[in-house]
Amino acid sequence: MANDLLLVGSVPYDTAEEVFETFGAGLGAHLAAVPDGEIGPRKHWISKVHFQVMAAHPEFEVLRHPAHENGVERQNPRNASDSWLFRVRNGVDQVQFGDRGWRLGYARDAVNSYFVFRTLRDRGVLKDDIRFQVSIPSVNSVIAPRVFQEPGDLEKIRPGYEDAVLGEVETILKKIPADDLAIQWDCATELQDAYGAVGGLDPETMIERNVTQFRRLCIAIPAEVGLGFHLCFGTLGGWPRFAPDDLSGAVTLANAVIEHSGRRVDWVHLPVLDTSEDSFFAPLAGLVPRGAKIYLGMIHNMDNFGDRLAVAREYLPEFGLGAFCGFGREPVDTLPQILDDHLKAAEIAGF
Repeated sequence: MANDLLLVGSVPYDTAEEVFETFGAGLGAHLAAVPDGEIGPRKHWISKVHFQVMAAHPEFEVLRHPAHENGVERQNPRNASDSWLFRVRNGVDQVQFGDRGWRLGYARDAVNSYFVFRTLRDRGVLKDDIRFQVSIPSVNSVIAPRVFQEPGDLEKIRPGYEDAVLGEVETILKKIPADDLAIQWDCATELQDAYGAVGGLDPETMIERNVTQFRRLCIAIPAEVGLGFHLCFGTLGGWPRFAPDDLSGAVTLANAVIEHSGRRVDWVHLPVLDTSEDSFFAPLAGLVPRGAKIYLGMIHNMDNFGDRLAVAREYLPEFGLGAFCGFGREPVDTLPQILDDHLKAAEIAGF
């Protein structure tokens, strides 16, 4: 299968059909897998879990929600200071999530979108060897210190939420054939943690803190299913949410998740800032892919794309390409240009 390009996930069309027909068909010659676009509430990533799951959970108290806009409620925050904030109610030792396998909504969305995917593939709109990609936010990015600030709350929530995510994965595996499927873990808080950008966390325990979740989740995914990771600098309030000096933290985290996942990792996506500084890319020389395909998220600001590509290849001769993140917060009218940028990047790179 061709695997020169990676679509991270979100594409803000209204339907999965539009995403498959536009990006799936338009980039299909370069893709090993195609996401459904994370349409609807998922285009704002973890906010979907916050307002659909956490805000209605009886064991959480809502301390802050996104401010109204012209007197009308908002479900998605404008920036970090406007985001959802919760605490665990007094007397709750461990938070549990009911309706296992369906509660978070990822399995339900995947099953519905897979029907559209399969139909379009059968009609020849999508190539016959492309996989259906399901992108799921990691546990530590959803149950994060920014969202749960009370001491001890993270420890009360994470085990139950991890089990809820595992239930979603198990349902997806029951409903979608393994050889049609690829699963990607989206990691933003973990990457901030890798650079020491999350306050109050011990940098000495960063790796163990962030790979523990994947030991249980990844081992449950059969070898026939594609498995990948998207590491992200964040887009809440504008991209990048934080801008490190180099890719050292990303390389450290990438090596860790590849080593500790307990099964083969098929790809890892690393974001790239709008820079061609040699020092930014130099840490790529320390990547240990162990067979995983590396994608660099450098499809942006195409005027300087060639410079970034040339410098990156000095330290990592072979890699695929993607955007820095999904497109969920981009205006819909920019999507044709984003699609053209991907095709242009593939041409410049010689794919």
